[in-house]
Amino acid sequence: MSDTSVRDRYLALIDQIVQATLKGQIRSKEQVYQLLQDVTPGTGEIFERCLAERIDTTQQQKDTQTDELKQAKAIRSFRALTNYSVRVERRQLQNQVSDTLSLARQTITTAPGDRLTALLQVIDPNRTPRLSLEQLQQLAKALSSSDPEDKELQQLAAGLTSGLGSWQRLQEYLVSWMYEQKGVLGFEGVPGQRSPWAIWATQVNSTSIQSLFQTLALNQSVAEWTSQQRHLTLSDWVEIAVVMQCLQQGLVSWFDQQAYDPKVGAKLSISTFLTFAVIWSELANGFSMASSASDSNRFTNGCFQITLQILRSFAQQNYFPLYGGIFASFSGDNLRSALNYLDEPLRQVEGTQEKARILTLLGYSLRALGQLEAAKTFQEQALEIARAAGDRACEIANLNHLSRACVAQKDYEMAISYSQRALILARQSGDRLGEANALANLGYSEVFQAQQSEHTESEVYETAIHYLQQGLQLSQRLGDNQSQALCCSSLGIAYLVLSQPEAAIPYLESGLQAAQFSGDLYLQGLNLASLAEAYYGQQNIEKAIYTSSLGMYLLEQIASPQWRQAAGLLTILQGQMGGEAFAALLKQSRPQIIKVIGIDGYDYIPQLLEEYRRSLL
Repeated sequence: MSDTSVRDRYLALIDQIVQATLKGQIRSKEQVYQLLQDVTPGTGEIFERCLAERIDTTQQQKDTQTDELKQAKAIRSFRALTNYSVRVERRQLQNQVSDTLSLARQTITTAPGDRLTALLQVIDPNRTPRLSLEQLQQLAKALSSSDPEDKELQQLAAGLTSGLGSWQRLQEYLVSWMYEQKGVLGFEGVPGQRSPWAIWATQVNSTSIQSLFQTLALNQSVAEWTSQQRHLTLSDWVEIAVVMQCLQQGLVSWFDQQAYDPKVGAKLSISTFLTFAVIWSELANGFSMASSASDSNRFTNGCFQITLQILRSFAQQNYFPLYGGIFASFSGDNLRSALNYLDEPLRQVEGTQEKARILTLLGYSLRALGQLEAAKTFQEQALEIARAAGDRACEIANLNHLSRACVAQKDYEMAISYSQRALILARQSGDRLGEANALANLGYSEVFQAQQSEHTESEVYETAIHYLQQGLQLSQRLGDNQSQALCCSSLGIAYLVLSQPEAAIPYLESGLQAAQFSGDLYLQGLNLASLAEAYYGQQNIEKAIYTSSLGMYLLEQIASPQWRQAAGLLTILQGQMGGEAFAALLKQSRPQIIKVIGIDGYDYIPQLLEEYRRSLL
């Protein structure tokens, strides 16, 4: 049948419905839906165009008709058509929902392999359209009624139903703990404190979810928790998956809506994405070693599947930190574990834009840990994938990160090359953030190359400093604290290299402030360690001790080997002053230090110094 004949038939059908409505022959929406049966499957778009055409024509008649009787009829016809249009849209929406649920049910029940994998594909939050909670409940009922004798389907259905029930009990406690903790995210910190996990554990009936939340609240090993779940059923696992997915999505949604301070909200959302991704990676690691669990293999695969779903969602956010690390969520051994856990599921994914972005994040974090070759490997992979995916911002970011890694390896020529390529691409594509970082890296690299070559000409350093200042000005205009912190830190270090501590200090202080706002502990520690060098150059010993102590502690907390730089300066000062005088000055700074790292952090400073001294023996 030609499109013309179909169009004529649908226009006649619409006219028939309008006439029947005007005569009072259609009294219910069911009668309209019955008439819609005449619409042939696959031709709905033609029908919609015909309906829109009739509405436009009738509206024009209504607006231009001068004869009162004809105008009144046009008004009634227009009203009938618009009401009919609304009903058609509602019917189509119902059909779409029905089709989506029918397809979801069919995907799971007829899965050739693991039905759990099929279920996780169906409830993937990255799907379009994403299933609502109501639709998940409907899916559970559909699975339950599919085959009462199929135990696997019944367990999947029971897990969905239980998970939605547990989430319903948790909803009102989703963010209540934040008010008690003054906005601290609470996924890390002192074990046993009123973290969200401890509060959430008291609100659910499921023993498996309770024990998992209690394990997280006490900062205990999630992998060890899995070894104790010998009787964990498929239904239990699905319930945990539903509850954790709802918690993560609920938190991110709430943080994203904090209009009063979107930057703080974005920082908390980033921490949430990473925290839940690592938890699922740890669960996967635990199940892979828990040979006693009958379903350990598919539970392991399911955990990796959810991890990747979270990472894909995260990589698509406009606040994804191409120039940041994962320090907001983890520190020390936990940071090392997080990097290992996230590395494994990424190995299972082919090159995608999302994978490139996650590798970028992990590469930055590895560089902070001093694992320069591993960091460069990640960033070279990310560079290749980003280039193939056409993600220019990610490509530029990795060129910038590679430049920084080369500086750390004292390969200044290659560092300059990477930063120049980043600068050219950033200017070509209009990536202002990438340009600011490229300028900072170019100037930073040239300062160290000039120093290595023992250049004495002031013009060489002036050019490098000019690049750094351009990068700082651009990052300030963009309002990007992460890049401001990097540019200020780079300028401060450049002036230290030039033996100008008085010029370095204002930049390093500004860099510290910007790093504190962005939440990047690595840049905070670097700025503090460099400030200590600058204060020492001015013989301001009290401030040198204060900033060295803080820098040493923060860098050690994220397992960065650069904590030893600050520890070395403190050891020199202690040797020059004598133990008692050094301890007296450190005690004078105690109130200011406690404000930043607490009493436990202050008490840990002498232990770190002793550890540093022992390492020299």
